[in-house]
Amino acid sequence: MNDKFSFEDSISKLWDKLDGWADAIILKLPNFIMAIVVMVAFYFIARSFRRILQNFLLRRIAQKSIQDIVAKIAFITIVLMGFFISLSVLGLNKVLTSVLAGAGVLGLAIGLALQGTLSNTFGGLVLSFMDKIKINDYIKTSDADGFVSEISLRNIVLRQTDNNYIIIPNSKFVENSFTNYSISERSRTTVTCGVSYDSNLQEVEDLVTRIISENFEHQEGESVEFFFTEFDDSSINFMVRFWIDMVRVAQEHAARHKAMKLIKSHFDAKGITIPFPIRTLEFGKTNLHLDVENKEKQSE
Repeated sequence: MNDKFSFEDSISKLWDKLDGWADAIILKLPNFIMAIVVMVAFYFIARSFRRILQNFLLRRIAQKSIQDIVAKIAFITIVLMGFFISLSVLGLNKVLTSVLAGAGVLGLAIGLALQGTLSNTFGGLVLSFMDKIKINDYIKTSDADGFVSEISLRNIVLRQTDNNYIIIPNSKFVENSFTNYSISERSRTTVTCGVSYDSNLQEVEDLVTRIISENFEHQEGESVEFFFTEFDDSSINFMVRFWIDMVRVAQEHAARHKAMKLIKSHFDAKGITIPFPIRTLEFGKTNLHLDVENKEKQSE
């Protein structure tokens, strides 16, 4: 309490503090300049690397949005590396440690909060690099089918044949199996039918094999396969398998349509019957007699 405030002493201490800061700045000036140089260098390195990714490495990714996201992630990662190196050059190791610790905690919290979103994002990256699925491919899953319209970091969009769009989260799509009809240009399809029990089975086999072979082109190593499959209630059933050009389901429908018309017309020409199920209904004599009496009364 005996100490009295001295304006001159305060000014003197302030100048001493500023003088110390000035000395520290002068001593740290080379490091400060070097830190700026490092940041600028890493910035241009990041830009160059992003350009290389977009021009060469990302050509395998069909979706433009994912190309941009991957390029931005690479750019930010390299810039952050330059920032941490700059802090180290300035001797701010404690600050660097605090920043890394805070980033780790923040990253863990974000990861737990956005677990589903990150799963979809990772799935989108996986789909973008897969050779087995591309834009405009016709694919079929257990729940939907259609042409691949878009692959984003969140979902995959399918355009169905009725021109409706279905959106599937990437995580669910990656975890389940799917059929891609556009990978192979050739596929085998099957047509089933039945003939009456009094038909000549060898004649049926020869006729069906011949008309399929004559009307559908088969390449080397491909052939028409014919098998009788079962004795049904009213028919002997068979299946015929043959190869067609198919990169979408509509081609399979068209091939079966053509094959069924050919089989039916040739069976009609040869007198071969394709039976249909017959049901015999039996009525008791008493009920039949009552129905007749009722009808006679109504006629009177």
